[in-house]
Amino acid sequence: MIDTKAPAGAARTHESQAQDLEVVPVRNYGRWIAAVVSLLALAGLVGSLAKNRNLHWNVIGDYLFAPLIFDGLTTTLWLTAAAMAVGLGIGTVIAVMRLSTSPVLYGLATFFVWIFRGTPLLVQIIFWGYAAALYKYVKIGVPFTDITFFQTETNSLLTPAIAALLALGLNEAAYASEIVRAGIQSVDPGQTEAAHSLGMRPALTTRRIVLPQAMRVIIPPMGNETINMLKMTALVSVISAHDLMSNIQDVYAQNYQVIPMLVVASIWYLILVTLLSVPQAWLERRYGRGTARAGHVSPLNRMLGSAAGLLRKPNKEVGR
Repeated sequence: MIDTKAPAGAARTHESQAQDLEVVPVRNYGRWIAAVVSLLALAGLVGSLAKNRNLHWNVIGDYLFAPLIFDGLTTTLWLTAAAMAVGLGIGTVIAVMRLSTSPVLYGLATFFVWIFRGTPLLVQIIFWGYAAALYKYVKIGVPFTDITFFQTETNSLLTPAIAALLALGLNEAAYASEIVRAGIQSVDPGQTEAAHSLGMRPALTTRRIVLPQAMRVIIPPMGNETINMLKMTALVSVISAHDLMSNIQDVYAQNYQVIPMLVVASIWYLILVTLLSVPQAWLERRYGRGTARAGHVSPLNRMLGSAAGLLRKPNKEVGR
């Protein structure tokens, strides 16, 4: 601290000395050692895979862009989009029912979540795929009478694709309802009270006031659920829904190239997950404006920034 009573010459001396101070960056040798070890391990893994003849890179190249693979990708993408739409729509209704003061609505919503969240997704897929073993016909009519308005065979109605959609969508609805409910409960109750004091009805208050503020809590886990749904579509291969994994299994059942075909599937799943991560990050920044989340920097940008900082010559003097 500079004494205010000291002469002006002494103050100038202190300033010149401060300007001559050399800035020495803090060196974290542990990070450098960990980075070098990680890069060496990664290089060794990549090198071993590149030289491994059992991987059959020619088979991977032949099937990576095969029409059969693109047919499976189409089914995987529409299953993901449709299942998330069904899950989010039903899940929002279930979340509102669980927040209702009606014990009947609360009980039904809780029972729905208990069933579909408490049983494995694979079991649900197989159940819907073989529902005809339980009900041979699907009928719509007046209960406890012979009056029937609609009747069809279960196998013709529940095709493998529809069975997969029902299993994925209903299972996702149970998880989405909890995410939406948490988002709604994160909004300050004073917001709802203020809206009601202005004469807004509950439905309008939920749509205009509560949900927009809840989105910043809902978007991150819902984005992860979408990515998880994309990968969970691989389970529908057990009922031959002709998704990506089903077609991959059909191929390696004929040519016995199991590992190369699994590499093809992994490459496409990685590509799709990467593409889905882009809109998720944009939505998080969009609904996180005004919070610390809006300034979030992706890992890729952090690595690029760190590399640029290493290449840039550090400033060794202050004020020069």
